[in-house]
Parts: sequence; structure tokens; C-alpha cells
Amino acid sequence: MNTDSKITSNKKHVGHNLRMICLYMGIKQSALATDLGLSQAEISRIERQEHIKESFLRKVAAVLGIPTEVIKNFDAEKIIDNINNSKEGIIFAKTTCTCDASQQINPLDKIVELYNRLLRSEREKIELLKNK
Repeated sequence: MNTDSKITSNKKHVGHNLRMICLYMGIKQSALATDLGLSQAEISRIERQEHIKESFLRKVAAVLGIPTEVIKNFDAEKIIDNINNSKEGIIFAKTTCTCDASQQINPLDKIVELYNRLLRSEREKIELLKNK
């Protein structure tokens, strides 16, 4: 069995691309599900779909803070090549990983964004509990 096929994406399998992007961004299915108002099982089902409706894909992309084209055209090989070709083989938190023009992800910005979303979610929970 070729292990390379495990890490590459299939541009035609949008669900797999979504799963890989979330994996690389450190976003769990449960967190994405909460942001989209779905269950973790529904996210798992969506990740197994070869095609995702454009309207839903836009919602997912907005939650992740990336263009829909990144999800549709995600290419793990480009990311791995970018990492391997960097001088130290490491992407520092303050640099932007440029995989190609449509796949720019700044890890520090994503962490801050996710943290702010988590804080907002916790504040909403507190307000709901106060109102009960």
C-alpha cells in the first residue's frame, strides 16, 4: 500500500479536503460543528461526501476564515513541499505559509480567531445560564 496516497488530497473530493484543512488547522469536528450549528456526526458525514453544496461550502469557509477555493482545490502535496523547501523545515508562528496564491494561512491569526470564537461562545453560554 502506498503511504503517499494517505496524505495527498483529491481535488474532486471536497469532503476529504475539508477534513485535511481542519486537521492542519487543528480544528476538531466538534468545534466546527458548534460554529455551524450542527452535530459532530453531521460534520463527519459531510467530510465523507465527495461533493458539498456551494451554499454550505461558503458557510464552512466563512467559519474557517478561508476562501471556498482553498477547500475545493486543497493540495496537501503543495503544503508538504512548502514545508520541506523552507530552510529549517519549520513554519514559525509569525510567518505566513504560502502554499500558492489561494492557500495562505497564518497560524497565529487562526489561533487568535479560534480563541476569540471560544470566548464568545463561553460568554453566550454564561448569558443563557443567567437568563434561566
